[in-house]
Amino acid sequence: MELTKSELEIMDVLWEVDGPLCRSDLLEFSVEKSWKDSSVHILLNGLLQKNAIREAGLVKRSKTYGRTFEPTLTREEYFAATIFCHRYKPDLVGLVEALLNRPDMSKDTLLQISSMVAEKLK
Repeated sequence: MELTKSELEIMDVLWEVDGPLCRSDLLEFSVEKSWKDSSVHILLNGLLQKNAIREAGLVKRSKTYGRTFEPTLTREEYFAATIFCHRYKPDLVGLVEALLNRPDMSKDTLLQISSMVAEKLK
């Protein structure tokens, strides 16, 4: 699944907020957006069709009820999945090596990764 720039902007809001959001909440929290407020329904429907979000319930806003939405996957799960949806897929070992060689890779992060690998090897 690949998301458009506008869909990613909505997903970023949903990933940052702890809990489901309705349309008006999304508009309120979407400070830096490239889409128009009137497009939010189209974007939400696209995200629903791609199974990136799901309906989480209803919330009452003034006199009406609105659907709330939440992501179906984490930011990390999305980006891990998108790496392999391109025609030219990277070599997994080479990709991990490139990530490990990033200058912002801290010792704490390396220890966490090492622990996860050790757990998977059990």
